[in-house]
Amino acid sequence: MTRIATSLLATVLLAAPLGAAAAPADAEVEQVYLKNCKNCHGADGKAETKMGKKHDIDSFADPAWQARHSDEKIRDAIANGVKDTKMKAYGKKLSPEQIDALVRYVRAFGGGQAAPAKEGEANQ
Repeated sequence: MTRIATSLLATVLLAAPLGAAAAPADAEVEQVYLKNCKNCHGADGKAETKMGKKHDIDSFADPAWQARHSDEKIRDAIANGVKDTKMKAYGKKLSPEQIDALVRYVRAFGGGQAAPAKEGEANQ
């Protein structure tokens, strides 16, 4: 029993720094979102901001919005902007890793559920 307890304790202690190492990445993507997206989409992703209301921006927390948007579609919107909207392109400002992290961040507003990619889908 002592050997099992020791092994379990060692596992927990070794895993703790790994979890701590992941936290800065989460904090970094949150800062990227707050700096670049919050004014329109809101800190909570619900777009209940002056700009969000003015431009009738959808809520990331809406399950229907999440279902209509694949990860690829969200990634494309962040990187390339969305035609005929105020959503500008961030592909030259953000790294591919930051954009991927933002896709996951946006998904978290809807409970983290990714919509399946659809062949030939267009940005809307």
